[in-house]
Amino acid sequence: MTRLILDQASTVVRERDGRRIRAMAGVMCLSGLLVLGVLGYVWLQVQQVRVSYELEGLRTRRAQIDERNRKLALELASLRAFARVDSAARKLGLTEPTPDQVRLAREFVVPKSSSGEIALHTASGPEPPTSSRARPSTP
Repeated sequence: MTRLILDQASTVVRERDGRRIRAMAGVMCLSGLLVLGVLGYVWLQVQQVRVSYELEGLRTRRAQIDERNRKLALELASLRAFARVDSAARKLGLTEPTPDQVRLAREFVVPKSSSGEIALHTASGPEPPTSSRARPSTP
């Protein structure tokens, strides 16, 4: 008989409580959502730090490029200065051409009137000389 009692005791199966399982599943889901929310917040903070470092690097790079652009514009202005070009040309032995050394292309020289004056024309139309150096001469 004791053996019968032992066999019955060892085969006792506990019924699962459905409410308890649902409560545990709900707690696990809420915990998972909480963990996902915290991980999302941490990820956003890490991204913010990464983007702020990248932005600072870009600002530094822009400042460097602006400084280089300013230096190059200054260098270009000094290289284009007429006095510098004129002195370099004189050092090379270049001088202003005499009027008989100037030859104008035919397609840009059209007689202006019957008195023999000529007018300068460009591809866009007639244009008066802009400086005292551009003096048309007769061929």
